[in-house]
Amino acid sequence: MRVRYSYLPQQFAEPEEILAAIRAHLQTCHLTLGPEVGQFERAFASLIGTTFAIGVASGTDALALSLRALGIGHGDEVITAANTFIATVGAINAAGARPVLVDVTPAFTIDPGRIERAITARTKAVIPVHLTGEVADMEPILALARRRRLQVVEDACQAITASSRGRRAGAMGVLGAFSLHPLKNLNVWGDAGVIVTNDPALNERLRLLRNHGLKNRDEVEILGYNSRLDSIQAIVGNWLIRQVDDITNRRIANAAAYDAAFGDLDGEITVPPRRPDVRRVFHLYQLYARRRDALYRYLHANGIEAKIHYPIPLPLQPGLAHLGYRPGDFPETERQAASLITLPVDQHLSEEQIRYVIEVVREFCRSR
Repeated sequence: MRVRYSYLPQQFAEPEEILAAIRAHLQTCHLTLGPEVGQFERAFASLIGTTFAIGVASGTDALALSLRALGIGHGDEVITAANTFIATVGAINAAGARPVLVDVTPAFTIDPGRIERAITARTKAVIPVHLTGEVADMEPILALARRRRLQVVEDACQAITASSRGRRAGAMGVLGAFSLHPLKNLNVWGDAGVIVTNDPALNERLRLLRNHGLKNRDEVEILGYNSRLDSIQAIVGNWLIRQVDDITNRRIANAAAYDAAFGDLDGEITVPPRRPDVRRVFHLYQLYARRRDALYRYLHANGIEAKIHYPIPLPLQPGLAHLGYRPGDFPETERQAASLITLPVDQHLSEEQIRYVIEVVREFCRSR
């Protein structure tokens, strides 16, 4: 049996409704900031539970523009998680600030107890990353930020509709950033992103920043960027946002089946800690594996397209050498890079495919 990783050919196997909407849209040719963008923004804000949502060109831009809207730039420092995808650090750099990395917990999110030690006189913000669809432990982070007068921008790019204690990821900080990349739980036909906030002034500033700083066609209010959500991508988003609850619930159910099947394999396979107050949405389903690379090869040999996210710790990447980090500085991040494996978990997998993945993993563990 084959268990592929990318589900996109199945998700968009019958695109007629989307294509019909695009054809109708082409009669108007409002290709940038057309009415479909506003429709999607309103639906997305409602989904997350915020007053405003601002569509932008990517999740990376969502983070970078959020920092710029807060006045963060050259000479400032922004603290974030050491195990994140490069886009988080790239966005901090794009804003002109210096990224400061902090180690994480075994549940993949930034360790709140380590943040304060990383604060300096130049620290202006913290970006907790809701990696894999897990939610960072936000209460102590928000309390620290209030006490130290720091801004909190949530990187919720992998966590659409995730929540903790009834609060949606992205809605707890002053700003929340999301990605609509094709492999996200809510996706479009390319790159796109969304920023959410409850602050009217930040909403207005972000709308200027994403569109060259233009107040209208002829007046430049501030210097901005070209980072608009394309109208055609908004059409795809409007089609899929109606399905996001079904998509997410199916991923959660598949992950629950894995958790139940792998809970007794401690030593060979370890299920990550699952905080009971979190609704995690499983953009990725990851396990700790003692023989990770051997398991990866075994799964592929048996037709299961597993992945590894991310095999080289971010602080040790050549592109971040200027930050001065060394092996051993982030022990949990380094452990995760050496032992985590990602299994297919998407909403289009059949029950038979899920059972087959479970069978092959358990067979590998018995082979020791």
